[in-house]
Amino acid sequence: MLRAVRIAAWAGIAVLLFLSVALGIGWWRVDGPTVAQEVSSTPRALPQIGGPFSLVDHRGRRVSEKDFVGRPMLVFFGFTHCPDVCPTALFEMTTRLAALGEEGAKLQALFVTVDPERDTAAQMALYLGSFDPRIVGLTGSRAEVEAASAAYRVIARRVPLEDGGYTMDHTASVFMVDSGGRFAGTIDHHEDNEAALAKMRRLAGS
Repeated sequence: MLRAVRIAAWAGIAVLLFLSVALGIGWWRVDGPTVAQEVSSTPRALPQIGGPFSLVDHRGRRVSEKDFVGRPMLVFFGFTHCPDVCPTALFEMTTRLAALGEEGAKLQALFVTVDPERDTAAQMALYLGSFDPRIVGLTGSRAEVEAASAAYRVIARRVPLEDGGYTMDHTASVFMVDSGGRFAGTIDHHEDNEAALAKMRRLAGS
């Protein structure tokens, strides 16, 4: 009896060892490809962010992405009635462009409204007077703005206020687009200044 128990125990251990090895080298399948196959098939490219747009700049001119071909871009979505995030982002963009000097001059900065009902070209021009003159404001119809927002995967929604007005919740990252029109990453709203400058410097050289 004891001998049979020992044989059964050793047999169980052998099965567990086999399964461990099999899973480790990808022999064993569980409803599909092996773990190794799944890892090797995972895409490593950056997500598809950015694309064509047709909007009106803060000077009243119709522009598209073709007007900025060959220049790396910093693209920020916001609105002029924003209480803190937008003015902070644009102020930081202003100071960082100045800090980069000639490298900063290679970058094109865009401020795209998510609130076109209030942000006319004239309103955008008035607002941007407080920031670097190289920052171009973009607005348009609701459909045009939503198309640009969708291209950059920006989330924006109107939030009613108690006084009957509204504010906007929106994505607060700065999108970086290289000189070939390819998405090159983001600068987070809480990014360390030196880290942000390093990203902008690399983008200027793209």
